[in-house]
Amino acid sequence: MLDRAGRRYDPAEPRWCGDDGSPLMMEPLPGITREQIDRDTPSQWRYRAALPLPPSLRPVSLGEGRTPLLARHLAGREVAVKVEALNPTGSFKDRGTSVMISALAHQGVGALLEDSSGNGGSSVAAYCAAAGIDAQILAPESTSPSKLLQSRLHGAHVELVPGSRQATAEEALRRSRTRFYSSHNWHPQFLQGTKLIAYELWEDLGFTVPSAVVMPAGAGSLVLGCALGFTELHRAGHIKSVPRLLVSQPARCSPLVHALNAGIDHVEPRTWGPTLAEGTAIAQPVRDREVLAAIRASNGAATTVEEADLRNATLQLARTGLYVEPTSAQVVAATAQFIAQGHLAPDESAVLILTGSGHKADAAMARLEASTSRSPL
Repeated sequence: MLDRAGRRYDPAEPRWCGDDGSPLMMEPLPGITREQIDRDTPSQWRYRAALPLPPSLRPVSLGEGRTPLLARHLAGREVAVKVEALNPTGSFKDRGTSVMISALAHQGVGALLEDSSGNGGSSVAAYCAAAGIDAQILAPESTSPSKLLQSRLHGAHVELVPGSRQATAEEALRRSRTRFYSSHNWHPQFLQGTKLIAYELWEDLGFTVPSAVVMPAGAGSLVLGCALGFTELHRAGHIKSVPRLLVSQPARCSPLVHALNAGIDHVEPRTWGPTLAEGTAIAQPVRDREVLAAIRASNGAATTVEEADLRNATLQLARTGLYVEPTSAQVVAATAQFIAQGHLAPDESAVLILTGSGHKADAAMARLEASTSRSPL
């Protein structure tokens, strides 16, 4: 493992940050061939050969991955949607959590602390339950009740923190002095799990990749996961280029978009407002420098989505049979913008990643339904 200064750490040691307090990344890996895919394994662990894990490790798996890739007509064109809402706990976070908790269980970690706006917490709670690890989850007091309920039913101790998502992260850092901190936003093995979506798309598409991948970003673990996976495939010579990473954030909380458009390499402190897309309401992403660098390296772009467009996109997807939370649905509105801005040409292929289920945001979905009855699409 490497910190931002390039210092190395033993990956067998349970740690979540470098000695300088910076986030850790696993060292670059060579990628795998299609022959190394374990086709008898019906989960993302079919790509285990791509993971930096010891052979003796036993995976903690709930069957994550192998989500559908469906054709849809959205934003005025044909696209493919990767329905990550159908992962075991209802979000893409299960990909990273499975690998992270597998590594921690193998290292003998018996109790941990996690902070989350909802999906990450419920995912960690589920996989800790499967692994027999005691989980404590901190969440903003505004978190969707359904996400909190799921975490509690899995046996985690859930505590609400007043204020913003950033306030919850800061409280978790304070408590990390007395309990092992296993934040999905900090732990490097989490990114190793999210990168497997790139391998899965490669296999889904007959061992090719799309021109672009459109995804929402809060902390940016999905962006970094895609960058890691596609870069490994490119390094191994299996694809000609890394797909462009096209990133969406809600206009009310879009620090990565502002930094990208300002041409700077980090997020600047700023107060943001509440948004329907609660899963991406992260004002100070831990890995901001790495996320911004990944978007730029792929010749990608980022855009913001207004609240009214979040509503319309969520309802539009629901009308095609896809029940996803507004955090996920923003990619539909963003795709229309990327087309208009010239980032996605008519002859280019695109995959939109739908990160979380609408069942995880019942209150927000109920408000959308009420607004639809007053002003139908």
